[in-house]
Amino acid sequence: MFMDNEPNNPETMNQANEPRGAFYNPPLTFNEVWQLFIDTDKKFQDTDKKIKELSSLFTSQCGRLIESLVEGDLVKLLRDRNIPVEKTLQRIKGNNQGTSYEFDIIAVNGNEIVIVEVKTTIRPDDVKLFTEKLRNARVWMNEYKDKIIYGAVAYLTDDSGSGRMAENLGLFVIKATGSSAAIVNCETFIPRGY
Repeated sequence: MFMDNEPNNPETMNQANEPRGAFYNPPLTFNEVWQLFIDTDKKFQDTDKKIKELSSLFTSQCGRLIESLVEGDLVKLLRDRNIPVEKTLQRIKGNNQGTSYEFDIIAVNGNEIVIVEVKTTIRPDDVKLFTEKLRNARVWMNEYKDKIIYGAVAYLTDDSGSGRMAENLGLFVIKATGSSAAIVNCETFIPRGY
């Protein structure tokens, strides 16, 4: 006789008073349930980490693309504004007395340099931080201590009127447009020296 089909036989009943069958699984203990939560949380953390890594890679690559667009047109753009550029330098990094700094692009001529901050999306905080960096540029880069320093922000999209804010602070405003870039300040704009 097959005992699993006997509904009231104590030998075939589990603790929940359910008949035992071929696929009987005892209920999970608290520790087993807790371990499932821990394992699931770890999987979510791993997934979140991978998403952040991909996002960072995309942002980094997009930023480099914008830098290339801007740098490719920068000499012409500045010459059109009567700043005859001799050369451009990209991703200038350094450390001055324990303070690390980085500038995306520097355009150089005899008496002047233009330091360009490149962002995919420019935000008001980016403009504020950049003007603080400009004020320290002579100290951080001694080779430019006797030059007139101008600043420029270059971007693909403008958040919260950041481009207008930058212009009001005396910065060139460069918008990346498709396969090139353009200075969008008005024709009578006079850049501020830092």
